[in-house]
Amino acid sequence: MTERIDCAVIGAGVVGLAVARALALSGREVIVLESAATIGSGISSRNSEVIHAGIYYPTGSLKARLCVAGRELLYEFCRSRSVEHRRLGKLIVAATTEEIPVLKRYAAQAQANGVTDLSWLSLPQVAELEPEVRCAAALLSPSTGIIDTHGLMLAYQAELEAHGGTVAFSSPVEAGTLERSGIELQVGGAPSMALRAGLVVNCAGLDAQGVSHRLQAPAASIPARYLAKGHYFTLSGRSPFRHLVYPVANAAGLGTHVTLDLAGNARFGPDVQWIEDIDYRFDESRVGEFARAIRLYYPKLDEARLQPAYTGIRPKISAADEPAADFRICGPSQHGACPYVALYGIESPGLTASLALAEQVVRLAA
Repeated sequence: MTERIDCAVIGAGVVGLAVARALALSGREVIVLESAATIGSGISSRNSEVIHAGIYYPTGSLKARLCVAGRELLYEFCRSRSVEHRRLGKLIVAATTEEIPVLKRYAAQAQANGVTDLSWLSLPQVAELEPEVRCAAALLSPSTGIIDTHGLMLAYQAELEAHGGTVAFSSPVEAGTLERSGIELQVGGAPSMALRAGLVVNCAGLDAQGVSHRLQAPAASIPARYLAKGHYFTLSGRSPFRHLVYPVANAAGLGTHVTLDLAGNARFGPDVQWIEDIDYRFDESRVGEFARAIRLYYPKLDEARLQPAYTGIRPKISAADEPAADFRICGPSQHGACPYVALYGIESPGLTASLALAEQVVRLAA
């Protein structure tokens, strides 16, 4: 027997829960299908937990627009729902004079993106804010912060359920068919079930392409998937930092930066390791490379204080030798007018942009 549902969201990470919540708030009946036994066990639990300002992304891109809009939505959501967070601010540092033009480009890019609160710091100001940081120049981003990602996901889930939505765990989507009148889903688990949904939103993260292939979406609508693994090391003992500190970005990410958790502990990462298959194993031999990158702005680092923490994987849709791709949101027009929305390449700043991404999906689905 086939059960009928208005909306099915695939994936109970931070973006999937935000989308499901937004659909439920709009009055729709929603079920979230999650293959794991808990919320946010993939990308959402293996990141830097940073609320980004929206500095780096090309003007007019989804990343730029949704990060800037989502940042303020997220801060307000956290304030009103008592989700633990802190607007610490971050320093973006040029380790050498040769990197100062990069900071100037960041400042111009931020202004073009609507991030108007960056300020240049003199070296005495850097020393006052972060005595252990050495650099040739620095920008201060006061809108950057940190967040309890799990607390945020619980808040999204609570509001989803308060408006009639549900999350079905251990429920992998194994097959399906896109039709203009609805979407057939074959869902595994115990027991397995057949669903017919009036709308399906694919927020499956690392498995987004796999889900679309299993649902027989048009091949031209499914981008290639590339996996960028990142290691994180914690700094044992008391942190010397009071702000986040970022070097200039590299081609695949924002560099090996220092972030703080809500207890004030310091964490470095991520690095970039391109991989073929999902693999969260930690390679402790990368500690030397980490130490060299960190000493460019924190020369007093004692390498013995670096302790393995965890790894994360970014769902890239651009290869290592290509410019970083924008978020990709494919709606009914890319799926033969079928009521299917698929999100690809939702890496950083996906957490920051989660509420704005959800609004975008609701508009597209309508």
